[in-house]
Amino acid sequence: MKNIRNFCIIAHIDHGKSTLADRLLEYTGTVSERDLQAQVLDDMDLERERGITIKSHAIQMDYEHHGEKFVLNLIDTPGHVDFSYEVSRSIAACEGALLIIDATQGIQAQTISNLYLAIEHDLEIIPVMNKMDLDNAMPEEVSDQIVDMLGCDADDIIPASGKTGFGIDNILDAIINNIPAPEGNPEAPLQALIFDSVFNPFRGIIAYFRIFNGSISKGDRVKFVNTEKEYDADEVGVLRLKQEPRDSLHTGDVGYIISGIKTSKEVKVGDTVTHVSEPCDSAIEGFEEVKPMVFAGIYPIDADDYEELRTSMEKLQLNDASLTWEPESSQALGFGFRCGFLGLLHMEIIQERLDREFNMNVITTMPNVSYRLITNKKEEIEVHNPSGLPEQKYIDHIEEPFIKAQIITRTEYIGPIIKLCLDKRGELGNQTYLTTSRVELNVDMPLGEIVFDFYDKLKSISKGYASFDYHISGYRPAKLIKMDILLNGESVDALSALIHQDNAYGLGRRICVKLKDLIPRQQFDIAVQAAIGAKIIARETIKAVRKDVTAKCYGGDITRKRKLLEKQKKGKKRMRQVGNVEVPQQAFLVVLKLNE
Repeated sequence: MKNIRNFCIIAHIDHGKSTLADRLLEYTGTVSERDLQAQVLDDMDLERERGITIKSHAIQMDYEHHGEKFVLNLIDTPGHVDFSYEVSRSIAACEGALLIIDATQGIQAQTISNLYLAIEHDLEIIPVMNKMDLDNAMPEEVSDQIVDMLGCDADDIIPASGKTGFGIDNILDAIINNIPAPEGNPEAPLQALIFDSVFNPFRGIIAYFRIFNGSISKGDRVKFVNTEKEYDADEVGVLRLKQEPRDSLHTGDVGYIISGIKTSKEVKVGDTVTHVSEPCDSAIEGFEEVKPMVFAGIYPIDADDYEELRTSMEKLQLNDASLTWEPESSQALGFGFRCGFLGLLHMEIIQERLDREFNMNVITTMPNVSYRLITNKKEEIEVHNPSGLPEQKYIDHIEEPFIKAQIITRTEYIGPIIKLCLDKRGELGNQTYLTTSRVELNVDMPLGEIVFDFYDKLKSISKGYASFDYHISGYRPAKLIKMDILLNGESVDALSALIHQDNAYGLGRRICVKLKDLIPRQQFDIAVQAAIGAKIIARETIKAVRKDVTAKCYGGDITRKRKLLEKQKKGKKRMRQVGNVEVPQQAFLVVLKLNE
């Protein structure tokens, strides 16, 4: 056990975590030259295309240090704020963390928030300054920032380059010398934490775990503490580039278990595995429950695919524990699911994965956050969906979630960024100058305002330099109203939204104009209206496609033409009464793309 080291890599997005992990795998000989490719651990097509890590990836390496053999378990983590739950899970399974900081960009918002997560779990932090090979690296400036933040000595910071491999040997030495070996009692009853799981169509569900006490062998009868289900360990092993079976795993090891589990509800990330014959006293603590920030409805395009979509969601939830969902129905879209995501990028990735991995084409409704509603009887109701809102006369007030946002940017962009925050109903807190050219802004903002396009606008304004991180600070009363979109007088519940009173008119107008372009013309006029209660605040009319019924009249009396036109008018009137408007799929995405 004293020769095992469990560590994760944490950093802001695009600071070179995955490239550095490649060099560690190459240096320790875990990956042969034939298998080597950029971002070895990012095995999803989506991760490669976008150049971001979406999932945590665990892998075991062997390394000889001064003639002694060590086993290093590395967990590579995502850097984007939407996947911070993945990071918290990885941190729960480790004793140490490599904190990677880009020498060209310095400390950014997600670096700080991931660092605090690691410090809360008492992890040993090894600071690494990456991308030292670049001409625009600023080692002295970034080194000062790290010393200020960590309170370490400048000599403790390891200069490195993930691209060239410079400094990799020093990083491995620091991992062995500084990160403590796992603690635990090999003789105690088995106690292992599940930190991830994947679905294999042939083997069932494969759970990844870290053993804190005891040991597990192939064929053991095991129990999952929270679900209270019992299984036989058909196969246990370690996670190399591919899964490698072993006869047994011991305290401190990171590995996997295959026990023929078929239903996803039976495996919960954060659950504890123990033996049936000699169970542990309690489950492992310190595992956070996921808190979704953004809610949206996901519906199958074809209603017959509902059960298939449910199965796909269950399998996806295994691999992404931060996704939450429950069934719901909509008048416009039929049966579907109300899903909770950690952010907009997370929502986009889930949609893309449903399409690629499960071939499910879905419609996603307008995203919104969860609101707290106080009725006249002082009852509290949590509302995730605008259609679940009671009538205005029963509502005392609505409270919306507020966030404390932390924005780190260059000083030349501070003016436009403050304006953006104020436009989004933000309240400026303090400003801290980290260096002469970098400033940290603290802003209180409503979560609902950053859901749509805040992050994109922030990146555009700051030419990609500003970094953004946030956490929920509580709920505050707000002037929120429900805006409905009506087509021919009928409300389309999938397009209704809970928005701030000041934004209602502008948003309603823009949605109506956009829908006018998207909805195909029919044989009758279609009225597109935005309404608050009974009051119409915006209207557009989609003009009817008109057939020229008088084309066959060559000359003759005007009454012949008039007769045909009257006949057409009556027919149109009848169609208008039974006319049902077909809404194309893009119309449901209209609200997301309003600023394009």
